[in-house]
Amino acid sequence: MKALFNNALPLFIAGLMMTAACNNPTSKQETGAADGTLKVVTLQDTAFKKTIDGKQTGLFTLKNSKNVSAVLTNYGARLVSMVVPDSAGKMVDVVTGFSGVETYKKSTEPYYGAIIGRYGNRIAKGKFTIDGKEYSLLKNDGPNALHGGKRGFHDVVWDAKQTDAHTVVFTYVSKDMEEGYPGNLTATVTYSLTDQNELKIDYEAVTDKKTVVNLTNHAFFNLNGEGSGTILNHLVQINADRYTPVDTTLIPTGVLAPVKGTPFDFTTAKTIAERIGENDVQLKNGKGYDHNFVLNEPTDKSIKLKPAAKVWGDKTGIIMEVFTEEPGLQFYSGNFMKGVCTFKGGAKDDFRTAFCMETQHFPDAPNQPAFASTLLLPGAKYKTSSVYRFSVK
Repeated sequence: MKALFNNALPLFIAGLMMTAACNNPTSKQETGAADGTLKVVTLQDTAFKKTIDGKQTGLFTLKNSKNVSAVLTNYGARLVSMVVPDSAGKMVDVVTGFSGVETYKKSTEPYYGAIIGRYGNRIAKGKFTIDGKEYSLLKNDGPNALHGGKRGFHDVVWDAKQTDAHTVVFTYVSKDMEEGYPGNLTATVTYSLTDQNELKIDYEAVTDKKTVVNLTNHAFFNLNGEGSGTILNHLVQINADRYTPVDTTLIPTGVLAPVKGTPFDFTTAKTIAERIGENDVQLKNGKGYDHNFVLNEPTDKSIKLKPAAKVWGDKTGIIMEVFTEEPGLQFYSGNFMKGVCTFKGGAKDDFRTAFCMETQHFPDAPNQPAFASTLLLPGAKYKTSSVYRFSVK
């Protein structure tokens, strides 16, 4: 990680800053506002207690010894809130989300904080083939299938078990041919909050028939705090020398292109704003950053969770590091946020007021043999982990 995260960055960050409980009755979160004041947001448990498809939803709160907390719901196995200290010691909610299940269901952006499956990202033309048999999926993103379909894993109720104050386990059984995917698939996602201020997400899945699987989490982050405004002045560093360019429908062309000399070069830290407005065909295709980065593999093969990305909040000094076993990372700059929905703190989901860092296998891998396979066989286990670590400078 030393080569990835250089020592000159704290001075850059300082310059930017100078210029600018399971089923608890209520879960109080403090959000650091842009003016430095604290706003307490109370998540009402009743707003998350709903019956959907005959199953009960609710809230689950994880806490560590440093007063850091993560709040989740089993509707979509999603992360609702992540409260961490800023450089002044104030508590900041760095995850955008909503105040109840109904708001999530009605949102113009259905993926906030959710687990995405069976297949995160896009599959071209909503089709793939296994052993000569073609499977058809719902085309819910222009000509393509996106994030598991209309009722992907983000729109179902998971079984939940909070095993201790730091851990909650979500399980969902996806039936054979649900949303067009073959095989009865049992998915298990475990969220753990450590005393190192790490949110670890462990993914597992097994199937009784050959299928494709690509699970991820779709949390939307603003390291200055939910509702604090634009994320364009956040600093971003991504440990990737290559990325996968896309066509106009955001399907990878199959090329692993070098980032050097392009707006996609985040090998050294730069603000999101620095090159997002350039006249670049890939930025036009994505309407900003909405691309998969090919993560560099560590030279030390004993490293299981490789450093993927590092992001700095320009107002709070909060740092988020991402580590993963996955080969790719989707960096999304909030290009389709519409300013229609209201976050839990009262702010609107305005254009580019949150970003995503989704660990993943590559988009459209089932149709592109040169990409790492996402095929899961009966008797095998899909198993992968990612970590989001929070600190300050």
